[in-house]
Amino acid sequence: RKGPHKSAKMTDSKYFTTTKKGEIFELKAELNSDKKDRKKEAVKKVIASMTVGKDVSALFPDVINCMQTDNLELKKLVYLYLMNYAKSQPDMAIMAVNTFVKDCEDSNPLIRALAVRTMGCIRVDKITEYLCEPLQKCLKDEDPYVRKTAAVCVAKLYDINAQLVEDRGFLDMLKDLLSDSNPMVVANAVAAISEILETSQTALNMLEMNSQIINKLLTALNECTEWGQVFILDAISNYTPKDDREAQSITERITPRLAHANSAVVLSAIKVIMKLLEMMEQNSDYVTVLVKKLSPPLVTLLSAEPEIQYVALRNINLIVQKRPDILKHEMKVFFVKYNDPIYVKLEKLD
Repeated sequence: RKGPHKSAKMTDSKYFTTTKKGEIFELKAELNSDKKDRKKEAVKKVIASMTVGKDVSALFPDVINCMQTDNLELKKLVYLYLMNYAKSQPDMAIMAVNTFVKDCEDSNPLIRALAVRTMGCIRVDKITEYLCEPLQKCLKDEDPYVRKTAAVCVAKLYDINAQLVEDRGFLDMLKDLLSDSNPMVVANAVAAISEILETSQTALNMLEMNSQIINKLLTALNECTEWGQVFILDAISNYTPKDDREAQSITERITPRLAHANSAVVLSAIKVIMKLLEMMEQNSDYVTVLVKKLSPPLVTLLSAEPEIQYVALRNINLIVQKRPDILKHEMKVFFVKYNDPIYVKLEKLD
């Protein structure tokens, strides 16, 4: 009785391995189909398998062949696959370089941006050099969506090969984007520069801020998305004005941000103003009025949800050490409520 049972088990396992191979074989045939719909369905199946952790790297050349398409959805899927397997299949990934270069000159700006975004995510040294030329073109693209995507790509490229980015003049191109006519491009350029400066001291001299750049950033500030505003405000906070007058003029243009609905924008604006206050004559009427303006937004943050309250309290703790009189008439907001989470209670007491 043992004999047949054992052989049945053997057949079972054989059955599973053949289906697996069969599945890859079937997908291969579908990926190379002449029918566009079948091709698209096959790529979707490949991505689905990849998402649940199956190894579909054997299909690399077949999926890459599907890149040559005008269909944006299909292209996105292929690029997704490419990002996932480029690291483990660097030699294969080189096959896709020509398509990248071609896609960076496509008439559709969404495809140009998609190509440049994916290029930044492929961390393969061999490929990086091929990406320089298409990236240079995209940084000067006529479409702002492409330019803003390319700006972020420079920071990613810097992380892979800083020397290459410096040698090819990408930092200067990034600095030029700070004067871009589109506020989102400016915000992304600022974000990319901030990221580069966090990791590198050598870039500091090349990306130094001056009055003209700060002026442009302040102009873009009014038209940016909220996270763009946060990036710009954080960049301005690292700038030291040349005199009291400049500090005052920057403050005047930032003060309206204190009424913003997003707490991150409010806190970033407060951070800049706190820093600029140190530059100004301490006893002037202007400073007295300005300090009074900081109180209401901080009080407003303390009626938000507990997590925001906690962040606000941590910031207030530092602010009050610097300027004890800011909240002297607002004691009530620090009263502990019975339903405050413990971390908020402790911060309020502190």
